[in-house]
Amino acid sequence: MKTLLRLLALVGLLMLAVETSLGADTPTTTAGRKLKVFLLAGQSNMEGKGDGTKLTAEDRKRLMLAQPHVRLAENRQPVVPLNVTAASAGNKKRFGVDFTFGPELFFGLGLAEAWPNDDILLIKRAVGATSLYGRWNPDWTQEKATKMGEAGAEPLFNDLLAYVREVLVGRAPGDYEFCGMLWVQGEADGNEAKVGAEPAAAYGQNLQNLITRIRRETGVADLPFVMVEVGSDKVVAGMNATAKLLPRVSVVPQGKDPVSPNFFPKHEVGHYNYEGQKRIGILAAQAFIKDFAAK
Repeated sequence: MKTLLRLLALVGLLMLAVETSLGADTPTTTAGRKLKVFLLAGQSNMEGKGDGTKLTAEDRKRLMLAQPHVRLAENRQPVVPLNVTAASAGNKKRFGVDFTFGPELFFGLGLAEAWPNDDILLIKRAVGATSLYGRWNPDWTQEKATKMGEAGAEPLFNDLLAYVREVLVGRAPGDYEFCGMLWVQGEADGNEAKVGAEPAAAYGQNLQNLITRIRRETGVADLPFVMVEVGSDKVVAGMNATAKLLPRVSVVPQGKDPVSPNFFPKHEVGHYNYEGQKRIGILAAQAFIKDFAAK
């Protein structure tokens, strides 16, 4: 019976993916309304290992209602209506999943329901095992990349900016507005056994630099920035210090008690499952709407 239910769920997701891939591009906006653009970035838990076949009937209903006006641009794949993603061969083998999703799915659903008359574009750039000290650092250096074991890989801050420009090419600046950024990253910097103490100790300063630079590059001096508590205690301390220091920065706390609504269940150490990713997306959307949308 479980196998049959899983097969039916898989068929439903395949049908949903086919139906929504037709004419998949950046959304056209309602007359007089600007396209709302959100940036999403981070490492493997931003990529997402949530099992897309476990979406409930209610999840799928909400998704179908959101898809006409919420698009996802993810890691230079074709821009499509918000949806789960076909799992890579590695994720299929390691986690036993056919479709995956990250925080963008329920984050996008929350935004869609908050602004049912607006068009929304999520631009996501995520690479597993990447650090803020190294590849995501706006002030990237070969020395820092080498320390983090990231020598030879492209710097991701500039790559994110280039990707945003690619997605928005052809649109007049007055047709869209940058509304916020969601950041899920920190595990790589907190791995002191592998990279030493400096990356975790410097996390807060590097994060402040990232936020300041992304605001400068988008031209939005107070661009809302929401992040999720992940990583070591020192990394989390850097996140919370940054939220106190910079305006319009919010942290989604992670609970350690399994009965807490802020507890994010995992497949195994390091990667959140369906329920964990769902909670992260929901709480991130709630934080953005509560802290910034009405202001």
